[in-house]
Amino acid sequence: MPLSPKIQARGVQLLLGRMMARVHKDLRFADIPKRTEALVVETGAGPVPCTVYRPSADTTTPAPVYVNFHGGGFVIGRPEQDDHICRYIAATAGCVVINVDYAVAPQRPFPVPVTQAYDVTAWVAENGAAHDWDGSRLAVGGHSAGANLTAVVCHMARDRGTFSPRLQIIDSAVLDQVADPATKQSLIAKPLLSPQIMRIFTAAYVPDPADRADPLASPALADDLAGLPPALVITAENDRLRDEGDAYAKALEAAGVPVTHRVFEGVDHYFTHTGPVPEGKAAIDMMATTLRTALSV
Repeated sequence: MPLSPKIQARGVQLLLGRMMARVHKDLRFADIPKRTEALVVETGAGPVPCTVYRPSADTTTPAPVYVNFHGGGFVIGRPEQDDHICRYIAATAGCVVINVDYAVAPQRPFPVPVTQAYDVTAWVAENGAAHDWDGSRLAVGGHSAGANLTAVVCHMARDRGTFSPRLQIIDSAVLDQVADPATKQSLIAKPLLSPQIMRIFTAAYVPDPADRADPLASPALADDLAGLPPALVITAENDRLRDEGDAYAKALEAAGVPVTHRVFEGVDHYFTHTGPVPEGKAAIDMMATTLRTALSV
């Protein structure tokens, strides 16, 4: 008798959680100090812990703010895996970074993480004055599952007219939860993401197959992409998710959204964490410099 999707997902949490938190030693930016504080944001789906990273230089005016969503297939809840990225962006882009510890499946499946991601970002936009950041100069971004949440938050903000991110960073995103993972090809024989693990993630996060075509689960399937924030789309040449990321960048551009799209060659999913180091550093620096430009106006 096969194990249930919930039990499989719990096994993945236990087996991969600690591994996901490991970052290549040469990508840890050990020379950048950590200036953080804890914060809890109340949302329509419960309280959400966040870590606030402050830029190293104190400024007389409140710094702009960037909301970050980590990856992990919507199943692994390890925001500390993005610590190196958050520190680098805070220091290099001169912005406050909010690293969001959203709830994960199978304990809290779709749409709980969506509600939390949107509500936290809306709260950040509205409450800058009390926390010494400029909520009117806001960007949002994420990696893998977190990039899915980034895209979804931007769709919701546009549709509700609540806040307008200056930039969305979509890094190695899962954007289509309907397509069979076996149809998502890689150029290498054994990419990081196997169809089996991707099916476990999808079944845990969106248990009802009828919900998987919802644009809040699969933003690539949205009818209208016009009016979304400018996007930096990063894809990895050997990643099974590359094709849907490339297609989303083209679709955004066709809808009139300003897009910067870069395919990093010779790398697989999660390369901003595991390397190769030159490409990982280049991608993280691209995020920071694009953010700095977008948030400075």
